[in-house]
Amino acid sequence: MRSLRRTLITVLDAGRGLAALLSIVVAVSAMPAVARGDTIFETNNTSGTIGEYTTSGATVNASLVSGLAQPDGIAVSGSNLFVGNTTSGTIGEYTTSGATVNGSLITGLVNPDGIAVSGSNLFVINSFTISEYTTSGATVNASLITGLGASFGIAESRSDLFVTFVGTGTIGEYTTSGATVNASLIKGLNGPYGIAVSGSDLFVVNNFNGTIGEYTTSGATVNASLISGLPDPIGITVSGSDLFVTNAGSAGTIGEYTTSGATVNASLVSGLSGPVGIAVVPVPESATGLLVMGGVLGLAVVRGRRPF
Repeated sequence: MRSLRRTLITVLDAGRGLAALLSIVVAVSAMPAVARGDTIFETNNTSGTIGEYTTSGATVNASLVSGLAQPDGIAVSGSNLFVGNTTSGTIGEYTTSGATVNGSLITGLVNPDGIAVSGSNLFVINSFTISEYTTSGATVNASLITGLGASFGIAESRSDLFVTFVGTGTIGEYTTSGATVNASLIKGLNGPYGIAVSGSDLFVVNNFNGTIGEYTTSGATVNASLISGLPDPIGITVSGSDLFVTNAGSAGTIGEYTTSGATVNASLVSGLSGPVGIAVVPVPESATGLLVMGGVLGLAVVRGRRPF
C-alpha cells in the first residue's frame, strides 16, 4: 500500500506540473502577435537634440539628449550612441537611455557629418578625410583615407566603407584598412547624402532631386529612383525590410518605406527640428515565455523525481 501511495503521489505531482506547463503553453499561444519594438534615434541639427521614437512612430523622448552643437551623424554600438557635432568638431558618446558618457569623446574634427561603426572602431568623415578611432576615443589613424572631395554619408559592410560625395555625385568604396577599392563605384547621383547598407544592396539619398536610389555593393544600378518625391531627404537607415528617411528643412519628418520602394508612412514622425542623422536599434524579442515554460517543465520533472 505504501508503495502504491508513493506511485500515486508521484503521478499526481507530475500531472500538476504538466498541467501547469500546458496552461503556460496555452496562454503564450493565445497572446496576440506584437510587432518588433525597434527604436529610432535621430539628430535634430537645428535644436541640438537627439530624439527617440518607436518604429511605429510613437514618441519615446523628443529630447533624449540636448545641448548638442548642430549634431549630424549618429551611430549605435551596443547600448551607446555616437554623435557628430559639426560646429564643435567633436564626437559625443551617450547611452541609449540618454545619459552622457563623454560629450567630447573625440575632439579636433572638422564637420564630422558621418559616422560608421565596425566592431570597436569608429570611422568618421572629417572634412576631406576619413578618420578612424576606437569606441573608447583613442586615435587609430586620423588620416586613414585622404584627398577626398566633399563627403557626407558613410556606411560599413564586410570590411568595406561606402562614402557619398555630394559635389561629384559619386559613391566611393574603400577598405576599413584605408585602401581604395573604387573611388567612383557609383556615378551620376544627384546630391548624395545619407547611405545605408542591407546585405548586398546600397540605399542612397539623392537630396537634390528628392529620391532614394538602390544599387548593389558592386556598383550596379537596381533602381535609381526607388523612392521619389521626398521633401529634402538627408539621412537613411535600414531595419529589416524597412527604410527610415529623415526629411530636413520645413518638412521635419521621418518617412518609412519598404526596401522595395513602397510607402508605409511618409510622415511616420513629424514636427522635428532639422532632422539629419538616423539610426535604428533592434530591441531583442523577449524570451520570458520560453524561460517560464522551461522552468515549469523543470519543476515538473523535479517533482516527478522527488523522493518521499
